[in-house]
Amino acid sequence: MKFVKRLLYITFAIILISVGVNMFLAPHDIAAGGITGLAIILEAYMGLERSMVILVSNAIVLVVTFIFLGREIFLNTVIGASMLPFVIGIVPRIDLVEDTMIAVIVGSVLFGVAVHILYANKASSGGTAVPPLIFQKYFKLNPAIGLFLTDGIVVTLCLLVFPVDNFFFAVLSIFITSATMRYLEDGINKKKMVYIISEKNDLITQDILHEVGRGVTIIPAQGAYKQNEMNMLMVTCHAKDYRLLVEVVDRHDKEAFMITDTVSDVHGKGFTYQSGTV
Repeated sequence: MKFVKRLLYITFAIILISVGVNMFLAPHDIAAGGITGLAIILEAYMGLERSMVILVSNAIVLVVTFIFLGREIFLNTVIGASMLPFVIGIVPRIDLVEDTMIAVIVGSVLFGVAVHILYANKASSGGTAVPPLIFQKYFKLNPAIGLFLTDGIVVTLCLLVFPVDNFFFAVLSIFITSATMRYLEDGINKKKMVYIISEKNDLITQDILHEVGRGVTIIPAQGAYKQNEMNMLMVTCHAKDYRLLVEVVDRHDKEAFMITDTVSDVHGKGFTYQSGTV
C-alpha cells in the first residue's frame, strides 16, 4: 500500500513536469535547466527528439544515482526517470498562453511543485534533479539551492541557441522554481511557538489544554529586576490555532507577557505523529 501511494505521487509529479514543459516552457523556448531544459536546447539546435534526449540522459544519471545515493533512491529514480520520457512524449505540445511571462511563472511553479513531491518521496525525475540529492547527502546543501546551481549550467547554454531574452526568462524560471520548492519545504509546515508569562498560568494552561487542544510545557524562570521566581509556559501550535490561543490568554490576563516565534518544522507527537495532544 505504501509503495502504491508513493507511485501515485511520483506519477502525479511526472505529469506536472510534462505539462509544465510541453504546454508552458518549451513553446516559448524557455530552457529552464534540468534534462528537460537541455532537451529543449538540443531539439532546437540539432533537431533531436526531446523525449529521446531525456531517455539517454536519464540512463546515465541512473548509474550515478545507484553509486552515490543507494538502492532505495535508485529504485524510486528508476520509476520517475523511466516515466518522464514516456509522459513527455504523450502530453500534447500546445501553447496554452501567449504571454511569455505568464508561461514562465506557471510552468516554473508546476516544475517546483513536482520536484518537491519527488524529493519528499525520495525520488526524482532523473537528470539534474539527482545532483541536488547528492549535494544534500554529502554536503548538507538545501535541495532547492542545489537545483538552482545545477540548472544554472544548463540555462547558460541557452545563450548558444536562443535570444538573450530567453536566457533571462530561463534564469527567472529557475528563481521561481527554487522559491516554490523553498516555500513548500518551509512555508506550508510553519507553526507558532509561544512563550507566556502570567500570574494566572494555571487557568491559562487548563484552557489551552482543553480549548486549543495543544500541550503546555512549564519552564521555571526568574525575573532579572525583582529576582522573583515564576513559571513560563511554552506552547507550540498550528498557525490556524494561534488566534484562539491569544484569546484564551487575554481572557484570563490581558497584561500577560507573550513572545511568539514562527518555526518552519515541528516533529513529534501531535504534529508528525497524531495521538492526542502534545
